[in-house]
Amino acid sequence: MDRRSEIRDFLTTRRARITPEQAGLTPSPLAGTRRVPGLRREEVAQLAGVSVPYYTRLERGDARGATDVVLDAIAGALLLDDAERAHLFDLVRTANATTAQARTPRHPARRSLRPELWNMLEAMNGVPAYIRNGRLDLLAGNALARALFAPVFDSPVRPVNSARFTFLDPVAPEFYPDWDAVADQNVATLRAEVGRNPHDKALSDLIGELSTRGDTFDRRWARHEVRRHRAGAKRITHPLVGDMTFNYETMQLTADEGLYLIICGVAPGSRDADALNLLASWNTTTTTTTPA
Repeated sequence: MDRRSEIRDFLTTRRARITPEQAGLTPSPLAGTRRVPGLRREEVAQLAGVSVPYYTRLERGDARGATDVVLDAIAGALLLDDAERAHLFDLVRTANATTAQARTPRHPARRSLRPELWNMLEAMNGVPAYIRNGRLDLLAGNALARALFAPVFDSPVRPVNSARFTFLDPVAPEFYPDWDAVADQNVATLRAEVGRNPHDKALSDLIGELSTRGDTFDRRWARHEVRRHRAGAKRITHPLVGDMTFNYETMQLTADEGLYLIICGVAPGSRDADALNLLASWNTTTTTTTPA
C-alpha cells in the first residue's frame, strides 16, 4: 500500500471534517465564501505552528524529517483522538523506514498460539473468551465463546475472520442487529492495522477480498476512520437463544505482540445471563453426546 497516498488521504479527510469554529478560529469577514470543506491548509499550518509549504509537503505524503513534536502539533490542530494520533505516527514511521524495515511486519503474519494461551482460555469456562489478531482473525476461543459466536466460528473459510463474516456472510445482518455499527468498527480496526503493518500480505489479501465483493466495504474504507475498540456493548441475535446484549473488554497480550484477548460478560440475573447459561448448558450437552 502506498504510504504517501495513505498519509495524504488521512490528513485530507481529517482536515475536511474540522470547521474553523471547532478549531477555535474566527473566520474573517473579508475571507469570502469558503471553497473547501473544513479547514484550509494554511489554517492547519497556523494552528500547528509550521509553515504552509511544510504542511503542504506533508499532506502530499512527503513525511521526510517530520518529528514527533511536529506530528503532535498537527494532531492537535486537527483534533485527532488517541487512535487517530497513533495512526498518523504509524503512517509516518513506516513511510520513513528503510526498505528492509518497512517490509518486515511488526509481528509474524502466521504463528501458532502458545499452549499456555490455550490452557488459559479453557480455564475461563464461566465467560466467553477468545483471542484475535490485528487482522480480526479469531485464532482461538473457549467453548462458551464458540457457542456465543457460533455463526462466525462455523464459517467455512479459514482462518475465521470477523470482517470477512460481517461483509461476506449472508447471515451476518441477521446475527448483528446493529450491522452498520459492527461494519464501521471492523473497517476502522483494519485501517489502524494497515498503519501498523502495511506490508502484511495476509492483511492486504483480506482487504482486496472485501473490496471486490461490492462497494459496501469500499465506501467505509475511503473514509480513513481509525478507532480503538477496547470495551463496549454488542447486540446479537443468536440462532439458539435469540436477542442478547453483552459487554466486552479487550486486552492486548503484552507477551504476544499483535494478539488480543477479548472477554465477554453479561449482567448477573439478567435475561442475557439466562441466555448465556442456556448456551453453556447446550454446549455441555453437545460436547458430551457428540463423538470426538
